[in-house]
Amino acid sequence: MTNVEFLYLPVDDLEKALGFYRDTLGWSEAWREGATTASLRMPGDHLQLMLDQVENGSHRPGPVVLVDDVRTWHAERKETLQFWLAPDEIPGGYWAAFDDGFGNAVYVLDQSTADS
Repeated sequence: MTNVEFLYLPVDDLEKALGFYRDTLGWSEAWREGATTASLRMPGDHLQLMLDQVENGSHRPGPVVLVDDVRTWHAERKETLQFWLAPDEIPGGYWAAFDDGFGNAVYVLDQSTADS
């Protein structure tokens, strides 16, 4: 595992969330992925806040850690960690999520297809 890259925050309304974090708090928008995901630069840190519009509360907030290959990382740990999101393809790579044993979500992400 490498650095925590993002704090993941699922929201039910991306534009409303951007209105708060970008417009009220003044955080700058780093990038967008379609109409449902955006990332904001948090002042004074490399860490970004990733806002993701999801339906039905299917995801939980948590740190997003960059790994080389999510599918391999998952395969090597699926017997010891409680994954609730198996590797799933996203733009630029894959991500997966597991429970830390205390009810918190931890996400792993790779950028394995970003150049293809």
